[in-house]
Amino acid sequence: MLPLIRTFLSTTLNGFLRGLLRAWVLVVPLVVALSIIRIGQLAYFWPQGFSASASDITAILFQGFRFDLKVSAIAGFLLLLVLPWVSGKVQGRIALGLSGVFVLLSLINLHYFGFYKTPIDSLVFGLVEDDTTAVLQTIWRDFPVIWTLLLLAVLTYAASALHRVLVRTVKPDTLLQSRHVAIKLVAVVVVFFALVFAGKGTLREMALQRQHLTVTTSQFLNDMVPNGVIALKYAWDSRGQSQNLQDPLLGLKAMGFDSPLAAAQVLGLPHGSEAEVKAALTAHAALPAGAAKKNLVFFLMESWSAEPMLYQAPQFDVLGRLAPTLQNACHFSNFDSAQPGTHPSLEAILFSSPITPLTLGDVGRKPIPWAIPKVVKEAGYQTLFVTSARSGWRDLNRVLKVQGFDEVVDASTLKEAYPEADLGIWGVWDHYVFKYLSKRMAAQPVDKPLFVFVLTATNHPPYDLPADYQRVPRDMALWKGETTSDTLRLNLDTYRYATDLLGGFVQEVQGGPQAKTTLVAATGDHNVRSFGMYAEPSRRYLMRQVPFVIWGDGLSGAQCGNQQSLPASHRDMFTTLLPLAGVQGGYVNTGRNLLLPAATPPDPLNAPRAMFFTGDVRNAQGMWQLGQKNTFVCTSAPATQPPVPPSASCEFNALDDQQERARYALLDWNVRISLRK
Repeated sequence: MLPLIRTFLSTTLNGFLRGLLRAWVLVVPLVVALSIIRIGQLAYFWPQGFSASASDITAILFQGFRFDLKVSAIAGFLLLLVLPWVSGKVQGRIALGLSGVFVLLSLINLHYFGFYKTPIDSLVFGLVEDDTTAVLQTIWRDFPVIWTLLLLAVLTYAASALHRVLVRTVKPDTLLQSRHVAIKLVAVVVVFFALVFAGKGTLREMALQRQHLTVTTSQFLNDMVPNGVIALKYAWDSRGQSQNLQDPLLGLKAMGFDSPLAAAQVLGLPHGSEAEVKAALTAHAALPAGAAKKNLVFFLMESWSAEPMLYQAPQFDVLGRLAPTLQNACHFSNFDSAQPGTHPSLEAILFSSPITPLTLGDVGRKPIPWAIPKVVKEAGYQTLFVTSARSGWRDLNRVLKVQGFDEVVDASTLKEAYPEADLGIWGVWDHYVFKYLSKRMAAQPVDKPLFVFVLTATNHPPYDLPADYQRVPRDMALWKGETTSDTLRLNLDTYRYATDLLGGFVQEVQGGPQAKTTLVAATGDHNVRSFGMYAEPSRRYLMRQVPFVIWGDGLSGAQCGNQQSLPASHRDMFTTLLPLAGVQGGYVNTGRNLLLPAATPPDPLNAPRAMFFTGDVRNAQGMWQLGQKNTFVCTSAPATQPPVPPSASCEFNALDDQQERARYALLDWNVRISLRK
């Protein structure tokens, strides 16, 4: 019996030692492959004119190496269930397959960064939630798919070849197998804990986590740290939090607050009870007596970035018919989007939610009490959603009607109304939207105010235009931004196409019978990838910027107030528009009314700051990530009015950060506490 036990223990010990050594032999080529891709990504996207210190570059490469080692060691640890027992041939196949997966995810991360200016995040799941065929067609047309697949094959083969060399050199199946059992036991313990600590990413400190992706003050460099595997993991975690509303304190705790009462106190809101806090979030000043309701036509323009407007000139026309309308409009020129994608921004705007995707599941099947269309409908409006895209995208056809829209008009509706319309990758051309709006507005009864929310689609990769559209020549020397994108010219063409249509519609309204009773407002859903990396601090403020413009009777000059060049964002739009349109209702105070005079000194609720709902905040001096002092970078628009005092120091402001964390936390809490099952 005793010899059998000894044989069993010896076999088991030999197996564990073999498996552990095989795991480490597998880890090395994975780390090498991921690190090579990181270096290539850094070189490939390095912006023109951008400079960084050798210490910063070394820091991000080293931190990236740690994350590479972490994910590779975790993979090796999980494979201990099979590595000790499989044949050498199967071991090689495992190495080949795992190398392929790791390399593929990091190459996807590379192209994802090129498109969204961020490593893989929760928007990546749009591949299955959007029109998958359209997404794949766009990827095929807009990205170097063949070259990427070739690079995938080369790097995977190279990693597999390195694995074979290491197997022949290290001989993990026989190394130490003939040594004394005590030596083998010590080796098992040492190698096992080496794998564990590699998976942790550190020996003494807490395990590598999301906050450790921030290494320098340059967000561009920090974005080089995560490999595709860890970026996808964090994206999955974020998505899980957005889909699970059961813990109402999740966002509060993430922002450093134990309760909504504590966050409300920071903002100067009533905080005697949770009921008081909820009531304060939807409390509004009374409208002037006899305030008349006006039609409100709101445009969410696809990829309508702010930067091209900076260079508008007769020889560099990107606005078309919109240009002359800006003289009699309130143009907020220092303005950020809420999210980096169309659907997340749509949800942030309509549902006052930093949580996204919010309405893809059961939440979208029940009315959200503070949804903008619901509030406006209850105020006596007819509500209409119009898009040149297909409304089946992200279940909008179902969700929007539940949330207060009387009608949803999409590409299929427009195709039926205009049989000559071509159905392209993303829908019909935008000009059919404007054609439909003109007809619909003219037929609207004068005694029934109309709220229209318009989502355009043409200014989107692959930047196609109608066959009969005449592209406008422009002097590219007048473009003062980055020029590395090969789609820049095409993007500027579709940008002008959509913007010119908007200008034509505004002119039509202003010259028609509804000029005094109609407000038109427009913003972009997000910035666009063709306009640069914004790695230089002097340009960083442009990274999230989109225009926000309001046209209406008497809206120009002094009527627009003194906030047009102060930092603001999507959260401020309907807090501004609904009182102007004469709507008094239960919408959430997500931001401030931009038409009111800027408070001096600013109070917590009306301070001139912009919030990006992934956690970035910007004030007049710079931008940072919520709760992370070391991410602050000085970056500001060239001119603000009122100007920033020369004595104002450009540094992280802890009070600004605390107040913005409190605002974000309360918006998150309001969604979770109200919509949880």
